[in-house]
Amino acid sequence: MAFKRKKFGPPRRKAKSKIRAPKKDPLYVDGVRPRPLYVDYKDLELLSKLINRYGKMVARRKSGCSAASQHAVSQAIKRARFMALMSYTSDR
Repeated sequence: MAFKRKKFGPPRRKAKSKIRAPKKDPLYVDGVRPRPLYVDYKDLELLSKLINRYGKMVARRKSGCSAASQHAVSQAIKRARFMALMSYTSDR
């Protein structure tokens, strides 16, 4: 025999979920994906925005990049580091 548990007090309200605006992909030009998707490893201004102060690549969640954009960015950062345009660690 299963007993039903009685609820006492006022009914609980569900918490409203916050509606977040989707982050804009930093590689898109005027909201359109460039074809072919290529990030120049010599564009240090763009790449420095996608690296945190410790020299690590920023995650997709925080940067707002799509998967394809993030892959292109990571390749460009690795190439810039190999060519000694960017450091592997922080500049402290």
